[in-house]
Amino acid sequence: MDVAKTAKEVASTVEEKVEKGLEVAKETFANVASHLPFANLAKKGSDGFEIEIDLPGVKKEDIELKVEDNILTVKAVRKMKNEVKKDDYYLMESNFGLISRSFILPEGIDKDKIDAKYEDGRLYISLEKEESRKAKSISVK
Repeated sequence: MDVAKTAKEVASTVEEKVEKGLEVAKETFANVASHLPFANLAKKGSDGFEIEIDLPGVKKEDIELKVEDNILTVKAVRKMKNEVKKDDYYLMESNFGLISRSFILPEGIDKDKIDAKYEDGRLYISLEKEESRKAKSISVK
């Protein structure tokens, strides 16, 4: 038994397995990333926040918003189908999947005043502070 030869074979096998594992991990992360919508977060003056989420290919009725324990969760189902029919070929590509994104809400957000609007593949969410937490101007007499 040649120890050096066996060690090289084991090292080669381990290297191949690591490379294969990295390929699988990259594919998995790419798949997960395709189901995480892009979001923009912005402060709206001193009284609230805006969240914009890209949801191309999603219908308004397939979007669900939920607030639980100060976490806002947006879920949507994407059902896209690209179909091409020609005389000499037929192509159909589909993309189905659940999209989900969660946001921890800042303290003092009025959960009853969360507003959402969906337009041209983009979801707009407005968050307002509770009245008692909004900035107030005080006039000097």
